[in-house]
Amino acid sequence: MKKILLGTTMIAGLTVAGAAQAADVPLKAPRAAPSVFSWAGFYIGVNAGGAWSHDALSTTTVFSPTGYFAASSVPAINAVGQQRIHASGFTGGGQAGYNWQSGSIVLGVEADINYLGTRGSTSGSALYPCCAPTGFTVAASMQSGWLFTARPRIGWASNNWLFYVTGGVAVGEVKGSFTFTDTFATALESASISKTRSGWTLGGGVEVAVAGPWSFKVEYLHVDLGSASTTSTNLTAFTPAIAFPTNVYTHSADLKSDIVRAGLNYRFGGPY
Repeated sequence: MKKILLGTTMIAGLTVAGAAQAADVPLKAPRAAPSVFSWAGFYIGVNAGGAWSHDALSTTTVFSPTGYFAASSVPAINAVGQQRIHASGFTGGGQAGYNWQSGSIVLGVEADINYLGTRGSTSGSALYPCCAPTGFTVAASMQSGWLFTARPRIGWASNNWLFYVTGGVAVGEVKGSFTFTDTFATALESASISKTRSGWTLGGGVEVAVAGPWSFKVEYLHVDLGSASTTSTNLTAFTPAIAFPTNVYTHSADLKSDIVRAGLNYRFGGPY
């Protein structure tokens, strides 16, 4: 009996001592849940890249009984006057926008203003059907100055990666010049275009957060600014010059560009 009591006493003592020792050990604080990366909030940035324009040009005139051209000359001039310019150049500027995020879906709006330095020229020549070997030349040149776009964006986020499509309004400055000359009687006609055109843009890109609030993007945009046109009645020929205002000229350009650019954004959001 004494042995049983002694064993029971020792077990109780060890239990009390173990409980007291456990009470002296500080409890660890629960581990905080990791922050979820967010694309939400305002951002500003800069961009630079290349632009390629595709301008479909048209120069046409009309026949007039009191004009300079023979009836067979007008179709020949109008055919040569259907031309294209493929030009390239540098683009660069800045952008600002705002994102909303719900789960993996990111909705946003962005506006940018860029220098768009595409320029190019073309010319075509042919003989007069009535009067070979004399002939004529139709020449044209086009250039762009600046481009503004305002676009909603919709994207899918995977942590610090964002894949998106975008499209909206595009407004740009276009300039062009057109010249007609010939070797029959030193004929000369010229006209120019300098207009701000509005149209649309559509594209997409990918953006990745690289360090804290900074993110890097690569983006493609197709821009269509519609058609710009002008007319002239300043055709002259012979020496001294004789005016032929009844031979009215119409010049037009259908303006499209493709842009590939890289950008760096600073985001006023978080967590990062």
